[in-house]
Parts: sequence; C-alpha cells; structure tokens
Amino acid sequence: MNGATQTQPARRQEQPRAGARFVAWLARPLASFHLVVTIATLLTVLGLVMVLSASSVEAYADGGSAYSLFIQQAMFAAIGTVLFYLALRIPLRRLRQWSFPLFVLSVLGLVLVLVPGIGSKVQGARRWIDLGLFNVQPSEIVKVTLVVWGAHLLASRRSEHAGLKDILMPLVPAGLLVCLLVVVEPNLSTTIALGMVIAALLWFGGLPLRLFVTVAVSGLIAAAVLALSAGYRSDRMRAFFNPGDDPQGIGYQARQALFSLADGGIWGRGLGQSRAKWSYLPNSHNDFIFAIIGEELGFLGCALVLGLFALFVYTGIRIASRSVDPFLRLLTATATTWITGQALINIGYVVGLLPVTGLQLPLVSAGGSSLAITLFMFGIIANAARHEPEAVSALHAGQDGRFSKLLRLPKPEVYSPARASAARAKSAQRKAPRQGRQALPPARRPQPEPGRRRSPESRGTSSLRATRAWEPSYPVNHTRERGKSR
Repeated sequence: MNGATQTQPARRQEQPRAGARFVAWLARPLASFHLVVTIATLLTVLGLVMVLSASSVEAYADGGSAYSLFIQQAMFAAIGTVLFYLALRIPLRRLRQWSFPLFVLSVLGLVLVLVPGIGSKVQGARRWIDLGLFNVQPSEIVKVTLVVWGAHLLASRRSEHAGLKDILMPLVPAGLLVCLLVVVEPNLSTTIALGMVIAALLWFGGLPLRLFVTVAVSGLIAAAVLALSAGYRSDRMRAFFNPGDDPQGIGYQARQALFSLADGGIWGRGLGQSRAKWSYLPNSHNDFIFAIIGEELGFLGCALVLGLFALFVYTGIRIASRSVDPFLRLLTATATTWITGQALINIGYVVGLLPVTGLQLPLVSAGGSSLAITLFMFGIIANAARHEPEAVSALHAGQDGRFSKLLRLPKPEVYSPARASAARAKSAQRKAPRQGRQALPPARRPQPEPGRRRSPESRGTSSLRATRAWEPSYPVNHTRERGKSR
C-alpha cells in the first residue's frame, strides 16, 4: 500500500513535467521551423499512404497496376521536396524581386492553357499543359505567385505610406483578371481559393472594415452567380439543398461519402480495408479522400488530420506575429489562411456541411501540381520561420541544429528597418524624374498637424488590424534589431 501511495504522486508529477518540456521546446528559437517541416512531412506521408489505398482498385482495373497513380503521386512528392528545399534557400530579397515576373508568367500560363493544342481538355475543362513527362496546372502555380507578389506589393505600398486607392488598384484588378481566366477554364473551386488569397491579403494589409465587407459581399454574390450559371454547378447546389431528390444521380457522391465516414466508426475498418473505394465512391483518391481516411482510420484518423491543420494554423500565426519584416508577416498570414481555408472547405463538403466544390485537401489528395506547389509554399513558410529574430540570433551564433546542418542552409538575412527605409528612399529618388516630381526623404516627409482630423484612408491604414499586421508586438532579442523594431 505504501509503495502504491508513493507512485501515485510521482505519476501526477510526470504530466506537468511533460507539459513543461513541451512548452520549453516551443520556446526554442527554431521551434516554428521544425513545426512547419514536421507538419508538411506528416501530411505528405499520410497523403501518399491514403492515395495508394484509395486508388489501388481503380488503377488496377484501368491499367493492370495498382501502383500507377501512387507512383505518379510519389514522383510529384519528390519534385515538391526539391521545391521545398529550394524555397528554404531563396533569399528574401530575391523572392521579392522575382515576385512580379513570376506572377506575370503564371498569368501567361493561364492564358496559354485556354489555347487549343496547348491546354489539355479533360472532362470539358482546359486546366493542364502537357509537358510530356507530366502535366502542369497553371491555376495551382498562380496561387503561390499571387500570395508572394501581393505580400510584396502591399508591404512596399504600406512602407511608402501610400493611399488606399494606390493599395487597391494594382492588386484587386490583377486578382480579378486571374479569377476571370480561371473561371473560363472552367474551374470554380480554384477561383474560390484565389478569392480567399485576395481577401486575406486585403484583410491583413489593413483594409478598412467597411471596404473589406463591401469587397467580401461582392465576392460572395459573384460566387453565387457563378455557382448557379453553369449546369453542373447549379446541379451541385440543388443537390446540397435537396439531397434526397436525386440520390442515385447528382447527390450520389456526397451520399456515398457520408456512408463511408459512418462505416469507419471510431477506430476505422483498418488501413486498406475500405469498401467505398471499390467503385462505390467516385474520386475517392482525390476530392473525397477524407472520406476514405474516415472509413479506414476512423474518427481518430480524421482527428489526426484536423489536429495537424490546427497545429499549422498555430504555427503560421506564430511566425507572422514574431516576424519583424512586414513582407513576411503578410506572406505567412495569407498563405496560412489559404491552405487552411482550402482544407476546411474540402472537409466541409465531404461531411455534408458545404456544397461540393472540388477543392482538394492540401498535401493529402491526389494531384501532382497541387502537391508540388503546396510543398513549395510550405518551404517559403519554413524560410520565414528561420527569419524570426530569435532564430536569426541562434543561427548566426552557430546553433543550427542537426537538421539545418544536414541541409546546409544559408544563414538568414537580418532585417533592418533603417536599411529598408534607405532602400525605399533610393528607389523613390530614381522614380522621381520619370514622374516629374522630386521624392522627399522619409525624414522630410510632411507630418499631419496635431489635432488635425485624418482622412478615412489614413484612418483605415492605421487601424488596429494594420498595427497588428505591420508592427512587432514583442521585444526583439537580436542585437542588431534591438531598438530598431519600433
């Protein structure tokens, strides 16, 4: 009895120690970087396993090999891993310099995919460009280029104290052009993802709430019109609001997904033991792979996926809040919103809470272009994590860790507000002769008079949301940054 009573307090003390160790690990300088790498790895491995399980039956029936779709997905996972590594090595100044040319090239790809003979037409839609060994989907590439260029544009305009019109005019027309080109393919699901990117950029960029609500309502109205304009899209909306009208027709896929989830229960039927993948659930390896996860791995498998995306949200917000570079703040926050929003929409229509849109589950669903491009975006987020002030201090002090030393990653650049202001002033002086006016240095810029009421544009860009998006809210420990961040 005495031994038993002595071990119980000891066990009670172990739990706080484990929690304290986890909290201490989160306080490490490179914790955000390791979290991003771990989440990307776990989701990619889970996706490969589930794609193999979900596609094996149909792949064998079509081509005689159960591994054909899995091999293709694994090939794109390897390409995505290379892109992830390259994104880790890209200097931020190069990423910002290349953002607009890459965005223009991605828009050109959206135009070329609509040209007969260049774009491949599959099931009535032109979305892919055949490069011989594999197909490329330009609409997936434009998501990343729009995120990077939009973050660079808004960060630059915000630093120059540009007006509201100057912030909206380059970004919104370009975003609408991209959405129009994607709608013509047609591809409403990717248009929704692009709409989330634009909305996140405007929100974290400090757009006044009144204008943001106007833009959001306009986007919802446009999405509703598009959803009801085409036959197959209106059929999906009708099936969502009246699921029992045509259970063997347009409502068959959503109905079978719910049956598959219910069949899994808490523990699941076991890996590879799905019944729905035997031609009962169309696109089980792609749009509805979450249903196969629920059937084979049960509620616990679904909770694991939701937990990984929740951890990704925490990590993305953590990186954005700790970054002192405005570009990284906008980039990380927007990318986190896009990837998480796409995952929630996919899971939402699988469980019957949303109409079927066709958005894939990031890193999990089958789709080569989506997998590779999303891994590249994760690499950019991991690169941003290495630019946290504490991470910069640790890396320059030689505390790379085994993983960073194995990858031979370069030391991150130190963000200096003074150097950034000097670069902006130099750029403004170069533009002044072409614009017929002389640029004033930041120190000579006219300041508003005390007590004078600011314009609505000034109030909008200096709102609480803008302050959170652009100014660091914690003490910077790096020696070069101390005293310069505020």
